[in-house]
Amino acid sequence: MMENRLHTQRVIEIGDEDLPLHCPLPGESLWNAHPRVFLPIEDKGEILCPYCGTLYRLKPGAGQARRH
Repeated sequence: MMENRLHTQRVIEIGDEDLPLHCPLPGESLWNAHPRVFLPIEDKGEILCPYCGTLYRLKPGAGQARRH
């Protein structure tokens, strides 16, 4: 479960519990900072949010069950 945090961290590691990934993440203080957008992180292991520029990276081993 995500702790309540400000949307100031520019690189966020993502685990299986955060998939499917969307930005902003639940539990962020500024959860309504921009429209929720789902981000396909599984193929490349990292992705930038097109709205806020936050870089999301998969933790080692995360997303394995969802990869093609």
